[in-house]
Amino acid sequence: MLYKAYEIQRSLMNASSAWASMMADALTDPRNPFAGMGQSQTIANALDVFAHAAAPRGKPAFGIKVIHVDGAAHAVKETTVVTRPFGDLKMFTHEGLPKNAPRLLIVAPMSGHYATLLRGTVERMLERCVVYITDWADAKYVPLAEGVFDLDDYIDYLTGFLEHIGEGAHMLAVCQPSVPSLAATAIMAANKHPCRPLTLTMMGGPIDTRESPTAVNDHAVTKPHVWFKHNVITTVPANYPGEGRRVYPGFVQLASFMSMNMASHMMSHYKLFQHMNAGADENADATRTFYDEYRSVCDLPAEFYLQTVDVVFQRHALPKGELIHRGQAVDLGAITDTAILCIEGERDDISGIGQTKAALKVTPNLPDEMKQYLLATEVGHYGIFNGSRWRSNIAPVVDQWINTFEKKAKSRKLSVVA
Repeated sequence: MLYKAYEIQRSLMNASSAWASMMADALTDPRNPFAGMGQSQTIANALDVFAHAAAPRGKPAFGIKVIHVDGAAHAVKETTVVTRPFGDLKMFTHEGLPKNAPRLLIVAPMSGHYATLLRGTVERMLERCVVYITDWADAKYVPLAEGVFDLDDYIDYLTGFLEHIGEGAHMLAVCQPSVPSLAATAIMAANKHPCRPLTLTMMGGPIDTRESPTAVNDHAVTKPHVWFKHNVITTVPANYPGEGRRVYPGFVQLASFMSMNMASHMMSHYKLFQHMNAGADENADATRTFYDEYRSVCDLPAEFYLQTVDVVFQRHALPKGELIHRGQAVDLGAITDTAILCIEGERDDISGIGQTKAALKVTPNLPDEMKQYLLATEVGHYGIFNGSRWRSNIAPVVDQWINTFEKKAKSRKLSVVA
């Protein structure tokens, strides 16, 4: 019923958006004798804001065509190098990179948004690294014949992607994937896997949500696990390839996030209206671009979502040493040579201060010189990985961290050869 109700609402909103856009165009059409008279432009702007808010959205493209490095422009090449049912591996590179440039796997969240939400992260890290990113699939488009996808599968996908990239890669996890990324690193370390990452950077991740719990964490622990199964999980309808698959719909996740900061989102749209009235096109376009991406959502496999709620937010299995993967305990003590950088935002209302930093406490056998922590001041959750403060204050720390251990690894190889 949940999905059917959404589909009906979506059809109505699509029609309303199209009508509002048509009326806005008519009011500003130079052939209209009333165009520019009285309040016609103001009404047109209001209709345009509504049309943008209600418009349907699909999967955005990364669209990174050119990268500028040290004043020089370089064409960007985007390639899908691994294709799997629940997520592909994309690679970005450009001709300005040296042959021995660091290789970085960016692990995008599987939390209702597409990997393109990290476009700014990819662009900045692409300046100095060959960048790979997990491009998770929208579960409603994955046929039932492909089976299920849970947290164990997520960890296995990361291992497989690192194997494809090869030895000596670096990994950067943004938000939710910090948990499976740390788990995959520990499992690969315990197995002495040659493709375990040289460095692991975790940004705003829920390693231990008992630290500074946020509204998101409170929501997860104040309701029993069965409540999530019966209230937010639904079945994909017949008009999608994933017909019959049980999913946590992206529109539910978006509604949840929007409701947490409804006043802020309403003010953003009011400011969009004001910018349009004032002719501040650049500011208006920036707001539109943000919401085009933010409102583009996808569905999560029910198994993965429910297991994440249980393991990460309710039982805190990873920091307590109780996480099981394929029948084996995940031992964080096995991590001894993957350098860990934890980054948190001072104003993060999704992952509270201390939740990511907890990774440094639960890896007892990793030397202190291979651990680092950064608290980004005046930065919220989104600003950790995108925007001006990400580019100017946070990314340089990540660059330095990667370069430090990249050089050490190359030095060790030279000494072995000698």
